[in-house]
Amino acid sequence: MLPVAILAGGLATRLRPATEKIPKSLLEVNGEPFIVHQLRLLKASGVSRVVLCVGFLGEMVRDVVKNGHSFGLDAHYSFDGPALLGTAGALKRALPALGKAFLTLYGDSYLRCDYANVAREFEASGKQALMTVFRNEGQWDRSNVEFEDGVIRAYNKKERTPRMKFIDYGLGGFTAKAFERVPADKAFDLAELYREVLADGELAGMEMKQRFYEIGSPAGLEETAQFIGSEGIRTVAEEKR
Repeated sequence: MLPVAILAGGLATRLRPATEKIPKSLLEVNGEPFIVHQLRLLKASGVSRVVLCVGFLGEMVRDVVKNGHSFGLDAHYSFDGPALLGTAGALKRALPALGKAFLTLYGDSYLRCDYANVAREFEASGKQALMTVFRNEGQWDRSNVEFEDGVIRAYNKKERTPRMKFIDYGLGGFTAKAFERVPADKAFDLAELYREVLADGELAGMEMKQRFYEIGSPAGLEETAQFIGSEGIRTVAEEKR
């Protein structure tokens, strides 16, 4: 199973004042920090190694997760440093701990999907990157992906078209080579990297059927708490048995 990078370095301004003194990943969800639920789900899904890309108040995340062994995981850390590097910049900085290929998800996402299958699809694609997508139809957030016949035709968070029925699901796969496009020690967004690898013909696409949950907004936080409370860490792989 590929290692998983968790992007948990943002400022979470939409959740202030709750995130002024603690990072978003440590917000309480059903009596425990959100990242505890996230790590349990990853472990139950077959993940064994995680690299947490942290920035604002990242030491607090490390104090909670430690080496990850209490979750059955091997946890490592990559800190942005004096300035925030953006999502792609943070991943580039973490490459020494991630290796030649890895999966990545956002630190506010709860994705009950088949991670092992995503890893297999990514490796089989031979591409430098893979984006998972979900047929959103503008329901939970604004759709931003044109996806047809298993192929991503367009992706843009700012300039949307009527043909965009899908949304970036929040789970991706990358090779280290993809990050040659990212300047060192400068802020660079993951959305821009996705657009560049797409333009180069190096982006695979994979449709997900399970809807995404996230804690990036107060409404999302409440909805995710309700879902975790009802579903626990039951995985998609377990449902297939």
